[in-house]
Parts: sequence; C-alpha cells; structure tokens
Amino acid sequence: MHPKRTLSLWLLVLAGLPLAGATVKPESVGLSGERLSRIHETMQRHIEAHDISGAVTLVARKGQIAWFHAQGMMDIEANKPMEKDAIFRIFSMSKPVCGVAILMLLEEGKVRLNDPVSKFIPEFKGSKVAVVQDRPANAAASDPPRYYTIPAAREITIQDLLTHVSGLASGGPASSHELPNLIDLVGGRTLADMMPKFAAAPLDFQPGSRWTYSPLAAFDTLGRVVEIASGMNFDQFLRQRLFTPLGMKTTAFHPGDDRWPSVVTAYHRSAATLTKTQNPNRLQSKTYFSGAGGLVSTAEDYAQFALMLCAGGQWNGKRLLSPKTVELMSSVFVPDTLPGRAPGRGYGLSVEVISDAVAAGRRVSKGSFGWDGAYGTHFWVDPREKLIGVMMIQTDNPDRQVDRDFENAVMQAIVE
Repeated sequence: MHPKRTLSLWLLVLAGLPLAGATVKPESVGLSGERLSRIHETMQRHIEAHDISGAVTLVARKGQIAWFHAQGMMDIEANKPMEKDAIFRIFSMSKPVCGVAILMLLEEGKVRLNDPVSKFIPEFKGSKVAVVQDRPANAAASDPPRYYTIPAAREITIQDLLTHVSGLASGGPASSHELPNLIDLVGGRTLADMMPKFAAAPLDFQPGSRWTYSPLAAFDTLGRVVEIASGMNFDQFLRQRLFTPLGMKTTAFHPGDDRWPSVVTAYHRSAATLTKTQNPNRLQSKTYFSGAGGLVSTAEDYAQFALMLCAGGQWNGKRLLSPKTVELMSSVFVPDTLPGRAPGRGYGLSVEVISDAVAAGRRVSKGSFGWDGAYGTHFWVDPREKLIGVMMIQTDNPDRQVDRDFENAVMQAIVE
C-alpha cells in the first residue's frame, strides 16, 4: 500500500472515524456473529419465495458496522448478482432526509415549526377543506366526487407537513380528483412550478384533526420551503449541507447518466411472481427535487445518515444537528390515539416513532424511529441500543413483512 494511503487510514482510525465499507467483529459491539447470520437466512427465504429479488442489509452498533451483506439478484433476467454498492430508489426514505434539512433551518432560526406554510409560499394562504358528499345511487364509477369546500379552521404549518396531519393531497377523493396521477404531473417541472397546483387543491380534512399520509405533496412542499429559506435549490442544499459532510457520495435525485447500470431493477410482486415494474424512474429528475420520494442511495450511504441521527446529530467529525434537535425529531408529535395512527406507533418530525413496542407488535426498542420506501427500503434508529438497521430491496412489498423479519433477525442478535 502507498505510504500516503497508509498514513491517511491511520489518521482516520486515530480520529475515531469509520472506514468506508469496514466492518468490525460483531462481538466487539455486543452482537453475536452467529446470530447475525440469521439475517442472511431470513432474506434468502424471502428471495426463494419470490417476495424480493435480492437485498443489501447493514447493521451498525455503537457507531461500528457489524454486518454488511448483499445477496440475491440486482436483475433477475440478466442474472446479475446483487452488489453491496448497488443503487436503490429509496422513495419515501427521502422524507427523513428532507426533515433533517428543515430541522437544520430550524436551528438557524430561518424556519419555525409553527410557521404557516404561506409565510414561505403565499399561495397556501386561505386553504379550503373539502367536504365530500354521498355519491348518488345511480352515479357511475368514473363520475367525479361530489364535494363542497369550507375554510380551513387554521392555516397549515411546517409541523403539519412534517407529521402528515395537514390534509394536503392525502389521498382523499377531492384532492385526488384535483391532482390526479400526481407522480406523473411532476415530470419536467420544478418544485416552484408545482406549488400553485398543490395550494389550489382542497385539503382532505381540517389540519391537525387526523393523521393521513401525504405521499408526495407535503414533503415536496417542504423541499420548496428549504429552497426559499436557504436561498439554494433543494438539490444543492442537500449536497452541500448533508451529503458531502456525511460522505454520502452516491445519494442524489438522479443517479447520473453513467450510473444507471448500478441501479437495481425494480420489481412488482404478485402471486409469488416478480415482474419488472414499468417506468419506475418517474421521480428521478434533474429538475424536480422530490423531498417526498426522489432520492437514490446505497445501503452504506444511507447508513451514514442513520448513524448521524443515532450519534445525536454528529458523524464523520461533522455536526449537522444538536442532540436536542434529534431528540425533538424523534419525539411523538402525533400520538397513536389520533385517528389514522396504529397502536404503539406515534409519529415525529418525518419519522415514525415506536411509543409502545408491544402494542405496535414490533421487535424494536421503545423510542426507535425510522421510515420505509415504497419498493421495500427500510431503516430504523434504536437510541436505546445505539443501533441502526438499513435494508435495501427493490420490490414493492405493501405488507412490510420483510421489514418485520429483518428487525427480528437484528434484535435477536443483541447479546449484551
């Protein structure tokens, strides 16, 4: 090895910084190596059942990567094996990244949680709420929904968007009618282009009255807030303020024209059969920077983001957030008693928070937080165990059973 390279590696070790791709003996961080191998067995069962094409899984504890494996196929038809540095469309795992961007601006005093969205995007002033009427008995399935609008009881806020209680394009009949095929509307546009369309659509319910997921509009609106508050486009802000400091070299809104061969083929699962998804790249864009679902990443890249959160906002010698802000992010803003939430599962600022693991039926510690992506990506941070888990797959998996099995395989490997 070149002397300068050797010196650089030793400096990283002395500074307590992780080496890219390096793993430690699991027992050195209180994990059983033998038990961690059950992650491989678990993923293999799902591969053989044709639930998924392949997976990259990563587990770190006490700031050290103890498990990092790839298995299965990146592309079944091409017989291309999965690789550890494979690139995945992470879809809604983009949302916590967007959430951290907002929290960075919160720390700088440029954004407040209770700020009305109209402070940054005036079109949101005077939002209306849809009241859907019963469909006539003779109505055809293709007939548009019947509804009238009433004024919103209050303006929607930054916090409402972060916690999915805004009612903005949350899948209700009225907003879905006003914004049909939303994912197709964004092609070739910018975040600024879409704001008037989002703002004009009626809210699906009074702000704060329930929790209902906003798949795209809420967090894309937050991305636009980042642009206005920071003076940078969202892509530039994330690269400069998050990705470069954390060493996330692959994470982006577009993989780059030369990197498409490294992007895992997306599959649809139906009746124990996997078929290629048609047009899975609609949110990968060089102009529309979707904070809701546009990012691509690798398991190791995203682990840097999760490790930063697990370490209280600091990683790779860089502090992105204060520990108190990470604590705020992972606090329960939306309890499981609010309509729309499941038992034991609260919601924080862009992340689900496990408030009661037993009630939630989850094999993670109370206070764990994280989120998923539409094609099977999943991560969580367990502050109590100082542990993170990242699973990257590229098969739509609505029952999330693979997530639960991965969590179980990780947690049963903790031995001290």
